[in-house]
Amino acid sequence: MTPHVYDLRSSWLLAASTEEVWAIIADVHMSWPNWWPNCSFAGPLNRVEPASSSQEDILKATTAHLNFKASLGYTLTITIHPTAVVTPSEIDFDAGGHLVGTGRVTLTAEAKQTTRMDIEWRVRPTQRWMNLLSPVAAPAFKAAHAHMMRQGERGLTKALAKQRSEHTK
Repeated sequence: MTPHVYDLRSSWLLAASTEEVWAIIADVHMSWPNWWPNCSFAGPLNRVEPASSSQEDILKATTAHLNFKASLGYTLTITIHPTAVVTPSEIDFDAGGHLVGTGRVTLTAEAKQTTRMDIEWRVRPTQRWMNLLSPVAAPAFKAAHAHMMRQGERGLTKALAKQRSEHTK
């Protein structure tokens, strides 16, 4: 059976500058579990020697192992490894684990203090049960993904508000 390929896209509008959003999403500690509900580390970060001490090179030398608990009750363990980083606007990455493929996060300034964050995934599941169910369950898997992404957007919105309040103290 040929694995189903999922092209998943999300766009978030965030009341913050691209630099503020970048500071959180491109953190060299890949601390998404600090703000993304139902996301946790599945293991420690793996980091090879970066080419330099720049944020871009540190990110490209890092692989994060993350668990995402879906609303349907299953947990996906995904590795995220940045392959290209353009500060403060884009991160391309390879994905591995339960979903294999590529992704991209792009930040675009929309208006004063508003950033659009576009997230693209092109992945295929590696778990046998997901591949067997994909012909009939793909709409449910896509809906679970959309729900997880809305949770991430809400979590990032809260983290940006907290970041902003800490800077105004």
